[in-house]
Amino acid sequence: MDINRRRLFGGALAAGAAGLAVTSLGACVTETPAAPAVPGAALRAGAGANTTLGPIKTVEAGVLEVAYAEFGPASGQPVILLHGWPYDPYSYADVGPILAESGFRVLVPFLRGYGPTRFLSEQTPRNGQQSAIARDIVDFMDALRIDSAVFGGFDWGARTVDIIAALWPERVEAMVAVSGYLVTQQAAQQQPLPPAAELGWWYQYYFATERGRLGYARNRHDFNKLIWRNASPAWDFDEATYQRSGAAFENPDHVDIVISNYRWRLSLAPGEPRYDDYEQRLATGPTIAVPAITISSDFDGAAKDGKAYRGKFTGKYEHRVLDGIGHNVPQEAPRPFAQAIVDAGRM
Repeated sequence: MDINRRRLFGGALAAGAAGLAVTSLGACVTETPAAPAVPGAALRAGAGANTTLGPIKTVEAGVLEVAYAEFGPASGQPVILLHGWPYDPYSYADVGPILAESGFRVLVPFLRGYGPTRFLSEQTPRNGQQSAIARDIVDFMDALRIDSAVFGGFDWGARTVDIIAALWPERVEAMVAVSGYLVTQQAAQQQPLPPAAELGWWYQYYFATERGRLGYARNRHDFNKLIWRNASPAWDFDEATYQRSGAAFENPDHVDIVISNYRWRLSLAPGEPRYDDYEQRLATGPTIAVPAITISSDFDGAAKDGKAYRGKFTGKYEHRVLDGIGHNVPQEAPRPFAQAIVDAGRM
C-alpha cells in the first residue's frame, strides 16, 4: 500500500442515534430515523458482480513467467491494468468485463511475487524496487507484441504506470493513476514528517526489522486483511472476496518482494545495478506528458484535490475525486474506474 508521505486514514464512520420527539401531550415517542446514506454507495454499483478472472494465461517475459488474466477480443485496443500491495488482479474482476464489453483487450498481470507469476531463475534477485517492476511490464508487453496500451493502476500499480509513462512514453497511449504521481525519490524519503503523518507508515517501519519480515511471513493473511480494512473503511467486503485475492500472497517470493520494496524505498536495501540508470532518471522527478486522468479517494486525505502533483502532468489532463471510496478504487468503484480508462483513451 502506498501512503505517498501523507496521512491516509480518516475517522471511522459514525453510527446514527435514534432521536426522541415530544408530542403535545408530553408523551415521549421514539422516532425511527432514516437510514444514513452509505458514503460512495452510488459509485459502488456493480462491485462484486464477478467472482472469477477466467482462465489464467502465462508468458515468458524478461526474468519472469508472468501469469495474467485477459478479457475481451484479441483484436481490441490493449488496456493493461496493474494492481498493488496487498492486492492482486481480482481488483479488476469487474472492470475487465466492463471494458471487454466495449471492445477493449484487457490484460491484468500478477506482479512479481504474486499469484502464479514466477521467476525463471533461482539466481535472479528477489528485488522489489520500483523500476524492476516497471521493466517487468515493459517486458510483458514485448512478449505479447503489444507496442502501446492504455494503462491503469493503483498503489504499486499506479507507481508503475507513472514510471512507464515517464521512461517509456511511446508505450503509453494514455493512463489512469489512482493517487496521482507516486514515483519514489529515495532522497526525499529520508526527510522526517510530523508525527501524525509518520503514524501512517507503521507497516513500513515494521518491515524494516527482521521481526517484521518474520511477522509478515507468518501472519500475512490477517496482516493484509487489516490493511484492506484500514485503507478502505467503508468497503464492506466479505471473506470470500478477500480469500480470492489472499491466494496470491502464497507465492513463494511474495514476502521477499514486499520486504525488498519497502526497505528499498527507505534506502535500507540495495537495488540492482541493472536498474541504476532508470532510478537516476526517476530521482529527478520526471514529468509525464502522455494523456492522463488521476483519481483520488478518501484514502488520499488532504491531498484529495490533486494539487500537490498537478504540475507533474504536462499533457492533456483531468483529475477526478471519488468521495466515499477507499484505496482499492477499481474493485470498490468499478464503473467510474472503467469510465476513466475509456475517457483517457479518447483524450
